Amino acid sequence: MPVAVAYLAGELPHAPIGVGWAALRELPSPADTPTLELLEVDAALRRIGETTGPGSQALRRSLLGDLFSRATGTEQRFLVGLLTGELRQGALAGVMADAVAKAAQIPAAAVRRAQMLSGDLGVVAGHALAEGESGLARFRLDVLRPLQPMLAQTAETLDDALARVGSAAVEWKLDGARIQMHRRGDEVRVFTRNLADVTGRVPEIVELSRALPGGDLVLDGEAIALDDERRPRPFQVTMSRFGSRTTRAVPLSAVFFDVLHANGEDLLDRPAAERFAALDALLPQELRVPRLETADVAEAERFLVDALAHGHEGVMVKSLGAPYEAGRRGAGWLKVKQAHTLDLVVLAAEWGHGRRQGWLSNLHLGARNPATGEFVMLGKTFKGMTDAMLAWQTERLLELETHRDGYTVYVRPELVVEIAFDGVQASSRYPGGLALRFARVKGYREDKRADESDTIETVRAIHAGQTE
Repeated sequence: MPVAVAYLAGELPHAPIGVGWAALRELPSPADTPTLELLEVDAALRRIGETTGPGSQALRRSLLGDLFSRATGTEQRFLVGLLTGELRQGALAGVMADAVAKAAQIPAAAVRRAQMLSGDLGVVAGHALAEGESGLARFRLDVLRPLQPMLAQTAETLDDALARVGSAAVEWKLDGARIQMHRRGDEVRVFTRNLADVTGRVPEIVELSRALPGGDLVLDGEAIALDDERRPRPFQVTMSRFGSRTTRAVPLSAVFFDVLHANGEDLLDRPAAERFAALDALLPQELRVPRLETADVAEAERFLVDALAHGHEGVMVKSLGAPYEAGRRGAGWLKVKQAHTLDLVVLAAEWGHGRRQGWLSNLHLGARNPATGEFVMLGKTFKGMTDAMLAWQTERLLELETHRDGYTVYVRPELVVEIAFDGVQASSRYPGGLALRFARVKGYREDKRADESDTIETVRAIHAGQTE
């Protein structure tokens, strides 16, 4: 059950195995008849991930080839999407929670709550199907065990956000790394948004947590690297601490915006106003994300301008009456960010999987290099597309096709698409050394020619502005 649920949610139920697009470019011919069993596939993927040392690359290729040679064409497409992350979408976790509830014939709210507290929908599914709703009553908030974080929906403007939420807390949205801090006695654990334990990599946050007053604690917040003027350093600088064994190379600051447990009491079901009051009583101001409680749009706009002036992404608008809906994009939290847009050129597209099967979905995006007349790839995206857009772009891109390999169709660089994104980061994956963060399609610019698209110099200028 845990493997099935994870796969259907587009995730691996174990650590990444180090197989990406490069390893999947040339696959064996698919099998005619399906013979693979679910646990057999998972065991093979685990073995690939655990293969290290001399000769490991050749052995990994051999194991991968053996697995894919036994997969049918449909199975190959699914596995490619699973291993490359194309299947992984935030909405799938919610879909799977509802599916488990339907299969077990119990309320979806009971499944979501158990998932929130356990952090593992696969485990929850097993109990739900074996024992029903009574089996989910065993799940409690357990200090030192992470729970799924509450996520936010998006609002285009503060006016829209406040209209949907009413009187609210407006907070700075920091461009840091989401963390969940647990403390029981002297023992501290720090987890990432994906529930990875990074305690050993953030000793300054551990020390800070031990010095806080009170007893047992579970806090939700951000770890962020700041410069000497307390402005955020580039997102990648913060994230480098979580991917490196070298601690303190980049000092991290921690600030918190919610409290989920304090002094032996769970606060998840309390309204946000009560949780914020508890947080304010626990932590000094410098350890709390700046927050303003208001229903006035003009006042909130001034607060947003101040957040942007300090180098942050935007603001969060949070309903004062909302509980902590862990593991969900609850309507009680809305994010308002200042997104960039660029007009880029489509260089290629990959065939979609699942619901998008039969459509060209994942776009390869390029910026124009005026010096050479060529296009510099900045990344890929399959986000922001309606079914009508997928159908139109598939037909149009096939008209522009020059060649294809595997699951990718390469096209003449003629189609201009407007892309929204949250920032630009350094990347060794692409020739230009840069990649877009959280790119999504806003729409096609049929009024623009490729030679009118944005240049790589424009992208470099945006990146430079982020790092000043």
